[in-house]
Amino acid sequence: MIFGRADLVFLHAPSVYDFRKHSILYGPVSDLVPSTPVFEMYPIGFTTMAEYLERHGLRVRILNLAVRMLTDDEFDPEPLIAALNPAAFGIDLHWLPHAHGALAIAEMVKRHHPHTPVIFGGFSSTYYHEELIRYPYVDYVVRGDSAEEPLRQLMSHLTGMRGAPALKDIPNLTWRDREGEAHTNPLTYRPDNLDHVMLDYRYVVRAAARDLDLGSYVPFKDWMDYPIMAALSCRGCTQSCVICGGSAAAFKEMHGRTRPAFRRPEMLAADVRRSADMSRGPVFVLGDLRQAGPNYALRFFNSVRGFKGPVILELFSPASREFLQQAADALSNFTLEVSLESHDPVVRHAFGKPYGNEPMERTIADALDVGARRLDVFFMSGLPQQTAESVMGTIDYCEDLLRRFGQDGRLAPFISPLAPFLDPGSRAFENPDEHGYRLFAHTLEEHRRRLVAPSWKYVLNYETRWMTRDQLVDVTYAAGRRLNQVKAQYGLVAAAQAQITEQRIDRAVALMAEIDRLMVQTTPAEFSLEMARLKEEVDQVNMSTVCEKRELEVGVSGPKLRYSQVAQMLIQDTLHAMGRRLLSPWRRLQPVYVSQDS
Repeated sequence: MIFGRADLVFLHAPSVYDFRKHSILYGPVSDLVPSTPVFEMYPIGFTTMAEYLERHGLRVRILNLAVRMLTDDEFDPEPLIAALNPAAFGIDLHWLPHAHGALAIAEMVKRHHPHTPVIFGGFSSTYYHEELIRYPYVDYVVRGDSAEEPLRQLMSHLTGMRGAPALKDIPNLTWRDREGEAHTNPLTYRPDNLDHVMLDYRYVVRAAARDLDLGSYVPFKDWMDYPIMAALSCRGCTQSCVICGGSAAAFKEMHGRTRPAFRRPEMLAADVRRSADMSRGPVFVLGDLRQAGPNYALRFFNSVRGFKGPVILELFSPASREFLQQAADALSNFTLEVSLESHDPVVRHAFGKPYGNEPMERTIADALDVGARRLDVFFMSGLPQQTAESVMGTIDYCEDLLRRFGQDGRLAPFISPLAPFLDPGSRAFENPDEHGYRLFAHTLEEHRRRLVAPSWKYVLNYETRWMTRDQLVDVTYAAGRRLNQVKAQYGLVAAAQAQITEQRIDRAVALMAEIDRLMVQTTPAEFSLEMARLKEEVDQVNMSTVCEKRELEVGVSGPKLRYSQVAQMLIQDTLHAMGRRLLSPWRRLQPVYVSQDS
């Protein structure tokens, strides 16, 4: 239930609308992220934009429709959307897997609110802004990596605020006028730092309490059980991994950014501490702290020193022992995440990471030696120069790493496919031949249609010179099965869980074969009936395909959420708001009394 009229309602759609009716074998596309294959986790930009807009006098509402649809089979988004009456709706199309759901929700909004503006934003919206604005249910696209200020200006225009700019003067805006003509304003807003934004989860809690709707603000389905937080160190990147839509090359191409924008390290440390006011869950510091230079990392560690909660740090390349020791001295409970991508330096170099195995192995040894509570190492299939044999060689390398460094259970290797899409804006997407890729989809509409294909093999928008889609799918399951066995051998997963994972992989492989057979041997009508028959089984296989998702979780003892602190914060907010309301008549009269006394 929503009290009060919001100026802007953010809507987060599921990847496919309606996934509850479609029977799609998603595969292991989300095994190594907190969300499910529905990709119900809304972008952190929702939080920063909402806080920024409310700080400037606008009221914002977040509706995570994907979570609501996941957790309640009876929930129908349409009556809720029809009942809303904001000045505008904002829909994220950040990563391309939301192309289907985001556009379906936009169409639904326009059906019920034909005169209410619909605003899109995010990386994919930026990349496809010219195509996106041609959809009749999209009115505005806010481009760039930092939408807070352009969105504020747009909302001030739409709500008729005094001094609001004309549409033609709002930076980074693509818009359509009353005659239907599209306009693309210059991409000129590109902040040099992130000190003006806050990733403040206290805002989320306060807003959820204000709107009496916690379910719509939950970041992803199982967040209450595993309340992981994020702290944003930068926007942009110094690395140019060829398949990444968030690489330096992609940021330059899409957002015009030639260097990352960093948050002041002292403010970043405060963000980490503030997260602990509400949760005992881990805080994930997004971005390698070394990107801004060694002094940045040292200032952060000095500011966060003594923090007792679990903190996850990223490494984009091998690290010095000095850096790792600084992390250990400042954070008594830190985890490292490292993406090697492949055991083969040739593949890794083709991917965009030009370092060998020995420097990273030394980093692993040093990190464990200085006291990292855990070290997660990630690998990938579907890379340039990578064959099916090479993927299985990576699993042999994982076993070797565990034999050398993983005897105490702190080292955890993972592997997943590059799926479902090669990122638009990445070097490989822009120049596929150069990097050995063949693309099956280029436009936004082509990707939207692929998302409802019956299995992830047909959703994939690429194959490589070294692996067809069939080979990529087959080796993904083979590698997942083998790594699951290795992890069971080293005690990283219990024998019973390893058996469940293996059975799930076997069933997924069988379902892939069955779907392939049905596509060849049945009519479209028969195929639809058969897929409907398989839906329950497909849905069961879709969750945690090649590994149990819980393997990613950092252990947290005791209650996950700090309910007493949250309650105290909400009580203080309520008392503060009551005080403002009681004082407001006096404040209105006060100038009169001052005038009479004078």
